[in-house]
Amino acid sequence: MSVLKDLLTKGSIPILLGTGGVGKTTIAAALGLAGASANLNTAVITVDPSERLRDALGLARLGGQPTRIGGRQLAAAGLDRQLRLSAMMLDVSGAWDAIVERFIADPATRRRIFDNPFYKSLTAEFAGSEAFAALQQLYDLHQTGAFELEVVDTPPASHSFEFLQTPARLIRLLDSRTARWLFTPSLSAGRIAMRVASKAARFVVRELERFVGGSVLSTITDFFAAAADSMDAIVDRLRKTEALLHSPAVRFVMVTTAEPDRIRQARELLGQMDSEGLKLAAIVINRFLDERTWSAVADFAERPLSHLAEISELRSSLARDDGDAAGVGRLVHHFEQYRDRTLDEIERVAAFARELPPGVKLAIAPEIEAGVRDLAALSRVSRYVTSGTAILKPLEAAASRLRTRTLHHARASHVP
Repeated sequence: MSVLKDLLTKGSIPILLGTGGVGKTTIAAALGLAGASANLNTAVITVDPSERLRDALGLARLGGQPTRIGGRQLAAAGLDRQLRLSAMMLDVSGAWDAIVERFIADPATRRRIFDNPFYKSLTAEFAGSEAFAALQQLYDLHQTGAFELEVVDTPPASHSFEFLQTPARLIRLLDSRTARWLFTPSLSAGRIAMRVASKAARFVVRELERFVGGSVLSTITDFFAAAADSMDAIVDRLRKTEALLHSPAVRFVMVTTAEPDRIRQARELLGQMDSEGLKLAAIVINRFLDERTWSAVADFAERPLSHLAEISELRSSLARDDGDAAGVGRLVHHFEQYRDRTLDEIERVAAFARELPPGVKLAIAPEIEAGVRDLAALSRVSRYVTSGTAILKPLEAAASRLRTRTLHHARASHVP
């Protein structure tokens, strides 16, 4: 299969999608390192990374401006000290205020907006406010042309598709002609109440309440009044951001793991993106098996998964000895569960790989036993995700053979 490094080209913007807990930030940093290793001036843009990842990059801190990884840290990890790799953390809390400051010149009007309860709800509670912030800062960085490759780690979301929907949802909210008509500041409270009775107005109010939690009409009115002169410019900025998402430069990469529910979510995302006219470029299955299993395939090509096959031999030996001294049987049962989980995972991922639509690349990476705590470990992840998926076929074949042998041993040992 094609390898993921084909996506890491000059001018491209890989945007990583995925729910929390799948290692999305680690994969983003690994792809950034792969891009820099391909001689591209690369920026990794992340949201609130863990201290462990920050330490892995060799940085004392991450801020709202790109910080280049030092040559000393790169050399210590066995990497070329000349690699051009920078990282930055998105300033989620400041992105909305920056938009207001950019488009509204009058300080008193800006303060009126900042203090408005509707604005505070919109920026703090709207389901997608972090995604909005990420997109705005990505748009600004991309416009500077400072980097040849920008790898974007999206904010955590209950569903990864939320990130893609945010610009369009905000445009529908802020660019609504009905909303502007409804909340014209010259109207008296009584006339507003009359207009709310109309079908179109009720729809707008319901939308506003769904987005921001039911702020009272007076605060919504005040917000639209204060922002009236700049609303067109703000909406135009949102449209440009949405256009960037649909541009050829953007490559969407979903990060998932091999659990059944995660694989199901990956299938759902493929369908949702197709319905929105967005193309998923690749899927990374992270933490697929462990490094020992990968090494067993690489080092013992003639007998892959031999370390798992030995577990079946343990059960047979235990049956022949007719004993369970010191709880050895319970230990063997633990090993058997590990073997069966591994075989299930191999079969599940191999089946998923065969289902992928043409053009969607697949990358896989194992669990790093000690975690990604330094640049050397991050470099290992980077090599895994860009090395292709040739390992899958021998893994699937070995898993099938081992499954058959396991059933044979179970019958021979009279194990249900």
